[in-house]
Amino acid sequence: MKTITLVRHGKSSWEYDVIDHDRPLKQRGIEDSKRVVKDLKKRGYVPNAIFSSSANRALSTCEIFMDGLNLSKNQVIIDEKLYDFDGRNVIEFIKGLSSELKEVMIFGHNHAFTSISNIFGDTLIDNLPTSGLIKLNFDIEDWKDLKQGTTEFIIIPKDLRE
Repeated sequence: MKTITLVRHGKSSWEYDVIDHDRPLKQRGIEDSKRVVKDLKKRGYVPNAIFSSSANRALSTCEIFMDGLNLSKNQVIIDEKLYDFDGRNVIEFIKGLSSELKEVMIFGHNHAFTSISNIFGDTLIDNLPTSGLIKLNFDIEDWKDLKQGTTEFIIIPKDLRE
């Protein structure tokens, strides 16, 4: 059994004159990410491998989750393949993971994460929103055998706002 948790980066800011890769999080992105990780922590989830896109907004979201889950930021592996918007590179990345890894968390981008969720999960979603999270389970022994799995849960920040 393998599990992947996809976390879309928090809402980013367009107010700075920086390239897409360097865009920071907006305050709402920070707050929403904290809400989602708090909900995730209540569920007792702890990944055994954490990967992130190299983009500032994804890494910042990842740091919020590491703090919220009381995990070391040194555990995070940054991979350029995860700075992907259509999903092909992310799928290739997942299929290349070590079979030793069971519970994997990836921080990245849309439309890649929505597409992957719809291809491999059993719950159709229109859009994984910023700071949104989806956990997918797979009845496989090796990541190279990635196939249709089941959607265990989805956490949407809007549902957590008071």
